[in-house]
Amino acid sequence: MDVCRAVAEYIERMLVASPGLKVLLLDEHTTPTVSAAFTQSQLLAHEVYLVTTVGAHRDRMAHLQCVVFVRPDDASLAAVRQELMRPRYGSYYLGFSNAVSKSAIEALAEADTHQLVKEVHEYYADYLPVTPTLFSLSYEVPPAQLWGATPESWNGAALARHTEALVALLLSLRKRPVVRYERKSALARALAEAVTAQTTQPGLADLRRADVPPLLLIVDRRSDPVTPLLTQWTYQAMVHELVGIRNGRTRIRDTEVVLSADNDPFFAENMYDNYGDLGAAIKEYVSQFQAKTHSSASLETVQDMKRFVEEYPEFQRLRGNVSKHVALLGELSRRIDEEHLLQVSELEQSLAGTENHAADLRTLKELITNTQISAQAKLRLVLLYALRFERYPGAQTQSILTLARANGVSDADAALADALLGLCGADSRQGDLFAHTTLFSRGKSALTGLRGVDNVYTQHSPQLATTLDSLFRGKLRTGAYPFASTPTQDVPATVIPGGQCVRPRDVIVFVIGGATYEEARSVALLNGESHVILGGTTIHNSTSFLAMVRAAAASLSLAPRVADTQQPDSLLGRVRRQVEGSIP
Repeated sequence: MDVCRAVAEYIERMLVASPGLKVLLLDEHTTPTVSAAFTQSQLLAHEVYLVTTVGAHRDRMAHLQCVVFVRPDDASLAAVRQELMRPRYGSYYLGFSNAVSKSAIEALAEADTHQLVKEVHEYYADYLPVTPTLFSLSYEVPPAQLWGATPESWNGAALARHTEALVALLLSLRKRPVVRYERKSALARALAEAVTAQTTQPGLADLRRADVPPLLLIVDRRSDPVTPLLTQWTYQAMVHELVGIRNGRTRIRDTEVVLSADNDPFFAENMYDNYGDLGAAIKEYVSQFQAKTHSSASLETVQDMKRFVEEYPEFQRLRGNVSKHVALLGELSRRIDEEHLLQVSELEQSLAGTENHAADLRTLKELITNTQISAQAKLRLVLLYALRFERYPGAQTQSILTLARANGVSDADAALADALLGLCGADSRQGDLFAHTTLFSRGKSALTGLRGVDNVYTQHSPQLATTLDSLFRGKLRTGAYPFASTPTQDVPATVIPGGQCVRPRDVIVFVIGGATYEEARSVALLNGESHVILGGTTIHNSTSFLAMVRAAAASLSLAPRVADTQQPDSLLGRVRRQVEGSIP
C-alpha cells in the first residue's frame, strides 16, 4: 500500500489519455494533490504546457488540449460548466477526484454545446499523499467546521467530506476492509458506519475481500490531546512544529523549499532521525558534497570535461539540496536556543510520561516566571499540566493559570485550559492516556524503565503506537474497538473467542481531528511484515491543534472544568506518595 504511488498512477493515466501538447486545469483541492504526487519534470515529460486553475483568466489556445482534474463539488462543477460554454481549448478530457452524480454529468453534457469533451473519468485521488504511508484530507479546522452542536456530533458537511475521501482512498488502494472504531467516540462510530455502508454498496467497484481482509481503524484525536502539544525532536516533526509544513513545502527566511520523501533521498533517509543524529547526518552530507566538488574541479582532459557536463545537473541538484538542509538545521537550532526548548521539552516529557506532581509543579512555576520562555511554550506546559493532573487531588491548575496570566499568557489563551478539558478531558478519552496513573501501572512502568531511556526528550510514545501494538499482538479487544456493520453485514469472521482479532496484514488508521508526524513516525517504524498507512483530517502541530481547540470553544458549549482540587491529605494519598518516592 502506497498512497503516493496510487495517486501518481491516476495522474499518469489521465495525462496519457490525451496525447500531444496540453493544459492541466485544476482546482484548489486537486492542485496540492497533483503537486505532492507529480514533479514538474514529470509533467513536462507528458507534454503539459501549462498548469492553471479553473476560474483563472486564460488566453484562448485552440491548438491545445485541456485535461481537467477537479473535485466534483458544486463550485468546481459550476466552473467546469462555464469553461465548456466558453471554451478556450480545442478539446477537453474531464477527470474528477471522486464519484460524480448522474445529474452533474447531465449538466456538463448540456453545457458542452461545442461538443469538445472527449472523455469523462473518475480518478479516486480525493486526498493529499504526504509520504507513501501518510495521507491527509487537508480539512483545516478552522475555517472548516468539524463538530455539530456538541463534541459528540458531526457537522453534516464534515461527515460527508470525510466519508467521500475515505471511500476514494479505499478505491485507489483497491481495498475492501473491515472497519473498527473507538467505542467511546460517537464521531468514529458514525464515520465507520458511513464508510461501511458506502463500501458494501453493490456495483461500487470490484473490490474483492481477501482471506485476511484489510482493516480500517478509525480513532479520535480527542483520545490523545498530548501528542500534538509536545515539542518534537525528529526531523520532519521538528520542521512542522517550529517552521511549518504545508502541502510538502516549508519556508526559510522568505524562501519556499520542498520537503518530499519521493524526490529528496536525504530527507527520505533522515526524516525520522532525532535531532542529534540529524546533525551528524547533515555533516556527512556536506562532506560528500565537498568531495564531489573537489573531484569536479580537475578538468584536465576531454573525458574529464565530458564527465563534468554529464554530471552537472545532478551536481547542481545536490548543491541545492545540501544548502536546503543546512539552512533548515540552522533555523531549527536558532529556534531551539532562542526559545529554550530543551528546558521546556524536559518538563513536557515529564508531564506526559511520569507522575511526579511536586517536582513538576515546582519546575512549571519556574518556567512560567522565566521571561526567556515564550508565551506559547508556557501555554502548552499549562495545558499539559491540566490534562495530566485533571483528577489529581492536589492539582493547582487554577493557581497555575493565574500565574501564567501574570507572566505573558493572555486571558484568551488561558481560557483554553477549560476548552481543552471540556473537549479532550478524561471523560471523553478512551483508554489510559497517561501510562502511570495508578499505583500498579506506576510500579510496572518503573520496573520496565530500569533498562534506561536513550533520550530524555523522546520518552513519550503516542497512544496510537500502543493501540497498534495491541492490534498486531491480537490483543485489541472488540469491546473497546468494535466492528462497524450494516444491517445486511455480520461481524466478520476475523474475531476469535475471547473478543480478540487475528492479526491483519494491511491496516489503514484514520485519526478524526488530525494526525501528527510523531504518529506517522511510529507507523513507519511498524511497517515490515505488516503494512500500515496513517491518515487524518489534517496534519497537526501544536499551533494548528490549539487553533482547533479555540474553534471548538467558540462553537460548542463546553462546561467549565478547571478548578483547584486540593483536598485534605488522606491515608491513600500518603501511601501513594510513599510508594512513588520508593520507586526510582
